[in-house]
Amino acid sequence: MAANTDAIPPQASREATDWLILLQEEPDDQDILRAFAEWCERDPAHMQAWNATRRAADVMATGAPEHADRWQPFVREMRTGGEGSSVSSSRKDNVVRPAFGRRKMLAGGGLAIAASLFAAVIGPGIVTRAVTGWQADYVTDTAEMRTITLADASTVTMAPESAIRVRFEAGERHIDLLGGEAFFEVTPDAERPFTVFADEVGVTVLGTGFDVRRNEAGTDVAVEHGLVRVGFDQITPPVAELLEAGQSASVTWQGAVARGQLPAGQVAAWRQNQLIAQDQPLGTVIDGLRRYYPGRIIITDDALATRPVTGVYNLADPLAALRGIARAQNAVVRQVTPWVLLVSAS
Repeated sequence: MAANTDAIPPQASREATDWLILLQEEPDDQDILRAFAEWCERDPAHMQAWNATRRAADVMATGAPEHADRWQPFVREMRTGGEGSSVSSSRKDNVVRPAFGRRKMLAGGGLAIAASLFAAVIGPGIVTRAVTGWQADYVTDTAEMRTITLADASTVTMAPESAIRVRFEAGERHIDLLGGEAFFEVTPDAERPFTVFADEVGVTVLGTGFDVRRNEAGTDVAVEHGLVRVGFDQITPPVAELLEAGQSASVTWQGAVARGQLPAGQVAAWRQNQLIAQDQPLGTVIDGLRRYYPGRIIITDDALATRPVTGVYNLADPLAALRGIARAQNAVVRQVTPWVLLVSAS
């Protein structure tokens, strides 16, 4: 069983991450190897941090880097010390240098690991804003909720790591959900229908309260009160679903629809900092936590990710919520760096 890493000093974890990247850049540099060995011997916490960081890197290397096209240029700059790079050769001079012998630490997947670690350091919220922020009118950060009052007095409550664009015209009110999730409380106006678009899936209302979440698989809609029409006209056959209070629908980008029921009071429970799960896969429940944690949460076991979870968890303390979810499944959470949590079977 892996050692408990909760007590690793954050500074040691940050230095271990620096070493992981530096050794990938210069695996045969004798000066660097000697300095790394000295760093490892200086403090037992250094070796503990190094081993934990290597375990995290091994997990990250098994999958494709997230948003690689966005930040791999940064990593290439970091490796070459290119002109204009914010991380140049001075990084090598300033790092608290730690080695483990002459072998290449990250043969094969080095760039992917370095990129994954970089993504973990900057946090997924920054990546979200970089991708969608330029075209959005409003965005939210990791763990941030925000309520916007629109020109017609309707309100939008945005979940963390979300982005919307507002398009109000003479005979219509359009909102583009560019990413994330939002709850809409719509002021009635029969002459100006209110439609929320998540890509080409549209949710149209006259006056109601409903939640829309955009994800990789499609769009989820749930109604707190009133009536909405969920449409996806660009697919064959087109999707047209009517939802009342307490009803929900998940529409995939391929046009498949799954309807559901839930108590109206549980719609967009995240507004009260609650994550409510009812026989949902652990992986899906943890997805709901990721927007509240400023780093990476990695499930190391595919079978664990499919286990059903039921419970109510506090989003104001995502780490405690994650530990509670894991404990119910006899799983463990290890904080291997200040930015990376591993969830694994015990």
